[in-house]
Amino acid sequence: MSTNTTPTTAARPLTSRWWFTPVPLARIAVVRVIAYLFIPVDVFLTTAWVKAHADVPTEWYAPLLIGRVLHLPTPTHTLVLVVQWALVLAAVAAATGRAPRLLGTAVFLLYLEWMVIAMSYGKVDHDRIAFLVLLAVLPTIGCARFRDRRSSEAAGWAMAAVLVTVMLTYFLAAWAKIRFGGWDWPTGSTLTRAVLRRGTWASDWTLEVPWLLTAAQWVMVILELAAPLMLFVRSDRARIGLVLFLLGFHLMVFAGVTIIFLPHVVAILSILPWERLTARFARQAPQSLATSSSAAA
Repeated sequence: MSTNTTPTTAARPLTSRWWFTPVPLARIAVVRVIAYLFIPVDVFLTTAWVKAHADVPTEWYAPLLIGRVLHLPTPTHTLVLVVQWALVLAAVAAATGRAPRLLGTAVFLLYLEWMVIAMSYGKVDHDRIAFLVLLAVLPTIGCARFRDRRSSEAAGWAMAAVLVTVMLTYFLAAWAKIRFGGWDWPTGSTLTRAVLRRGTWASDWTLEVPWLLTAAQWVMVILELAAPLMLFVRSDRARIGLVLFLLGFHLMVFAGVTIIFLPHVVAILSILPWERLTARFARQAPQSLATSSSAAA
């Protein structure tokens, strides 16, 4: 369902009105391109190691729960290569905006299988959930163009689902720390070990300040537990501020221990009001044409 108007007052988080607050379709058009064009980067660079499972003995495959429930096939050399190239080609095609439901669904299913292949050998990453949800909800929206001025409740629900998943990624990370490490986790040496193993010039100096890394662990847990406050973000300015804060955090972690969760970062980008950027370009284009016409005359 689409409408040209948006509510004048913000709804309380997680209410039905909040879930279906209309979002401009121009935002979806930008997010769709970013998400789908990231997939070739992820397949060939970020998680290029997944292809190596094509040469791993099949008896080492221990499928995740979803793989067992859906009876997904055991990855063979041929299957891994087919999924890899089908995923990349489908993602590039989906980035054009054509057949958004068909191609979007294909991309989601192929990427899901790619992740099952990746994580069924003993290593499970937690930075993929929000990106998977983003890929799952994009096909539900339908057509969206960069200059589309309409707003859509379907788009609002999709972006709300991604925002909630981004929030839960942080909140559940704190819950996992407390569940498995107890309240000793913030006072432990997790960050110290990380710096010793993967430290850079930007973080090695922190080893000389014993209390600093402990304080950073407390700040991390507190901020992760406070993640539900993200749901109260309403204005475009607040959205931009939230994204800059989250990106700054991930860049700081990368600078310190060379770890960055790129799929999660892509999901974070869906929070931005991209329609403001497309509207600016749309205004500049007619002005440029008018200037060219005047000069020609």
